[in-house]
Amino acid sequence: MTSRIARWQLAALIGLVAAVLVAIGIVVLHPSRDDLPGSGSRSTSTANPFDAARRAAVQKVLDEWAAALRNDDADALPALFDERASAGFLDREVRRAHNLIGVPLADWAFEISAEPEVPVTPEVFDSLQASDVWAPAVYLRYAVAGPDAVSTRKPVSLTVARRGDTWKLVSDDAVGGRQTWRGPWDFGPLVAEKVPNGNGRESVVLGHPEQQSTIDSLAAELATAVSAVTELWGPDWAGAALVIAASDQEEFTELVGTEHSGTEIAAVSISDAVAKGTSVVSGQRIVFSPEAADRLTEVTLRTVLRHELTHVAARAATVDGSPLWMLEGFADYSGYRNSDLSFHQIAPTLTAQLQAGGPPTELPTDADFSSPDSARLAYEEGWSICSYVATRYGEQKLVALYRRIAQGPLDAAGLDRALREVLGIGTDQFVKGWGETLIGHMP
Repeated sequence: MTSRIARWQLAALIGLVAAVLVAIGIVVLHPSRDDLPGSGSRSTSTANPFDAARRAAVQKVLDEWAAALRNDDADALPALFDERASAGFLDREVRRAHNLIGVPLADWAFEISAEPEVPVTPEVFDSLQASDVWAPAVYLRYAVAGPDAVSTRKPVSLTVARRGDTWKLVSDDAVGGRQTWRGPWDFGPLVAEKVPNGNGRESVVLGHPEQQSTIDSLAAELATAVSAVTELWGPDWAGAALVIAASDQEEFTELVGTEHSGTEIAAVSISDAVAKGTSVVSGQRIVFSPEAADRLTEVTLRTVLRHELTHVAARAATVDGSPLWMLEGFADYSGYRNSDLSFHQIAPTLTAQLQAGGPPTELPTDADFSSPDSARLAYEEGWSICSYVATRYGEQKLVALYRRIAQGPLDAAGLDRALREVLGIGTDQFVKGWGETLIGHMP
């Protein structure tokens, strides 16, 4: 991307191209709630009295650890750590406890899941010289008050050791392929700005003190963005969001995945896996990259925020693998809705394509959205398709079409059937009508 490209165009690429990450399934997989302690489900090992006693004793340590972090009780932490704990582990947890101050937590706990434990190597066992060493499958369970209706769970690669009758924390370093997830509180002190949405719900913007201007800008836009998305989508969603401003590439990568670069993406929406038929989605966050503050203007920040917030609103009704022209086109339509930007400003690549070769004769494919050579045109086409539906049939029909098409992968026959059910026309007539609308925008 060069400086010759207008800044609103830059956002259209770096912000809206980023949204494809949600559509193709940026989810964080966690165990089913039925597999977690207290759910009534247990692994077969708990039938063994030794295993049950060990689990109960370690869970007590985890409870004390969680309480010390949540309450910023640095004095309580040292007693929980083994004499041979990994270098820096205790100091890191003391910092994390302090960084959590001000974060409006509704839940914060560690749980041992029913997943298989990670075998401890003889080298680790011998180096600790303890009575017993264990690497259970542990999850951090947390929720932020306001946006989180239910808690999310993140993996912790934990090793604990027993000396006599006492279990203590040894390490959260990677063991056997299992890694510890790091949250915003692991990257420095946090500022949490609460945003009343006017609907009885409260959103939260999280960031670090040096990002105060970005936090303020996001918070200033969030309430109106929630209202705008609700106006289009309807009230059947959380009506609140947790928005995180990442401070650097490391934090951004930890929150959204290693395959995504914060230097190329403005924002990403993420969530936990969604069970079919579930109306409440856990772990939904909108993460802005460290580059966003310098790349987005007031207008483009508003557009990107509404785009990503639309993914949040529609997530429970969206099955991964659904056609991207619908998922991304709808989010783009929502993002640009009532922006007063012209067709050419929103879709310059499509405008040039119309001038050079006329309107498209087929819908963009999912592959078009992932190719650097075709992604921009595909996004603009997706937006223009949804704009055509909203203009021709009304926004309620557009929402209904999204809900119908977003039910999963569709072949040609399935798409034709969906269009006929909602709009009363088949694919050929749909593409033709879209193309005729585009001709009206030709230079």
